[in-house]
Amino acid sequence: MDTSGPYTVANIGLAEAGGLKVEWARSRMPALAELRSKAIEERPLEGQRIAGCLHVTKETAVLIETLAAAGAEISWSGCNPLSTQDDVAAWLASEGYSIHAWHGQDNEGFYNCIDRTLEMEPTLTLDDGADLIYRVHSEFRHLAEGILGGTEETTTGVHRLRAMADAGELLYPVIAVNDAETKWDFDNVHGTGQSTLDGIIRATSVLLAGKTFVVAGYGHCGRGLASRARGMGANVVVTEIDPIPALKAVMDGFRVMKMDEAAKIGDIFCTATGMKDVIVGRHFNSMKDGAIVCNTGHYDCEVSIADLEELAKEVHTIRENNEAFLLEGGRTLHLLARGRLVNLASAEGHPSEVMDMSFANQFLALCRLAAEGESYRNSVYEISPEQDRDLANLKLGASGVEIDELTDEQVEYLSDYSAGT
Repeated sequence: MDTSGPYTVANIGLAEAGGLKVEWARSRMPALAELRSKAIEERPLEGQRIAGCLHVTKETAVLIETLAAAGAEISWSGCNPLSTQDDVAAWLASEGYSIHAWHGQDNEGFYNCIDRTLEMEPTLTLDDGADLIYRVHSEFRHLAEGILGGTEETTTGVHRLRAMADAGELLYPVIAVNDAETKWDFDNVHGTGQSTLDGIIRATSVLLAGKTFVVAGYGHCGRGLASRARGMGANVVVTEIDPIPALKAVMDGFRVMKMDEAAKIGDIFCTATGMKDVIVGRHFNSMKDGAIVCNTGHYDCEVSIADLEELAKEVHTIRENNEAFLLEGGRTLHLLARGRLVNLASAEGHPSEVMDMSFANQFLALCRLAAEGESYRNSVYEISPEQDRDLANLKLGASGVEIDELTDEQVEYLSDYSAGT
């Protein structure tokens, strides 16, 4: 572990390799590049101190350098013990950023890194999963007075924060970046769909065509994953607890059933629910020999690893991020990435092109808080529809795509209630 500077990373010698990854991501994130070029001149985050807790990937590095270009001082930790890309963390450290993250943290190391980021006494926070925000509320409440506001990147974190707000426990305003349409309908659907399959394939090299692929949860992430798995030739089954997304899955052409039934026929299982104990002991007991189990939700509680370990006679590692659990009767089940989010633990996370929009939303939300946060209540706020549309236009323009505009007559027609047959 390298701790010789204002950083804690696995190996600072990996910096050059990390820099090449960041260079690649930078070239694929044109919306953020345009915002960065303006920020260098306008410095909208001048004087702000941002504590970030978000997956340390090449795309996150581009966001960090954009925040710094806007005038902010940065301190950063990873938001998952297995999602940090050590070469990217090393590059950030070599560039002078305060970064505290490495791949393979234990629980104590994970929270110690978050605590290190809070030593700067931030004025703004950026979170993915709300662990940093909760750490402020539970262990460092005195810091909340100096925090203008925060942002939250993912569905699980937004749920936590809304619960805190409803209970009257939220100590500063937070913008739910996850709920921006230019985030959830792109990052969650297209990003999760592709990167989850990438993680499964890297950990197994399994053929998806012809397999029965069980997706637990048909929210935005589950929908994207189900679509991509079908595109790879898998026979997709969806499990749900909500009748509306279950009906959507049926109308989209997927089989929908209870997990108790899906467990008997699935070859590959992936949870995407945000809920604990989605796959538990009785499901493992029903699974066929060689079944693969993984998770693409934020926390590792969706698959009950404790139940699987209790059932196992023997556990050994087949290959990186692929553990074999030998059960009574000779069946073997495979758990990927210790039940952590497989798209980041055994792959590289979402492609740069889709994170471009998510992180542009993060940047714009933090600028909004820097300018207006003092006037906000301690509540969870949405991204404005105007920001969503502006960002979509920015992304289209950067991609060389043009769209039509309404004429004056068409604009007038929109509000002309007398127009009829």
